[in-house]
Amino acid sequence: MMGGREAFTENLDALFNEPLGKPKYQFYGQLPDQTGNVGQFSMGNEPSFHIPYLYNYAGHPWKTQKRIRHLMRQWFRNDLMGIPGDEDGCPMSAFVVFSCMGFYPVTPGLPVYNIGSPVFDEITIHLSGRNDFIIEAGNNSPHNKYIQSATFNGSPLNKPWFVHEKMMEGGTLMLKMGPKANKQWGSEKKAAPPSFNLSK
Repeated sequence: MMGGREAFTENLDALFNEPLGKPKYQFYGQLPDQTGNVGQFSMGNEPSFHIPYLYNYAGHPWKTQKRIRHLMRQWFRNDLMGIPGDEDGCPMSAFVVFSCMGFYPVTPGLPVYNIGSPVFDEITIHLSGRNDFIIEAGNNSPHNKYIQSATFNGSPLNKPWFVHEKMMEGGTLMLKMGPKANKQWGSEKKAAPPSFNLSK
């Protein structure tokens, strides 16, 4: 509808870069709940949490990785900044927990997780049936925020998503991190996450 993947990416970039168009005191006087702004994007607007992950659908997962790390560093700090908005029902905390682990459920009701950029070097999720799902981020650091390559249970993973069923079976998602974007990883059209169902 926007003219293809590149046009969609340009619109996403514009969302994060476009100025508010008025002084912040005027903007917040009119829209006091529209907080945590990065351009026109509002980190404090709870229905917007999936937006930084949409680069995965357009062949630019490295931009998701960059954007997630930036948003986490800017708006979810252990200081007076706290949480950039109205935390009712804990969606902001859920966004932080998922994003720190390195993945996020973009489409409600669809058992698919989009891969972002994990903050932790390693996390373990204890599942039912005594299974564990482990995410390892090798060479991880605030500077090394870009995924260079990935494997899922030892097999190469060249797409920025995985399904809930595979996670529940247990295993290891291993991400090799680095300081420069690997613009090839997860960039092919066939690597894009499904939007509505898993049958196509």
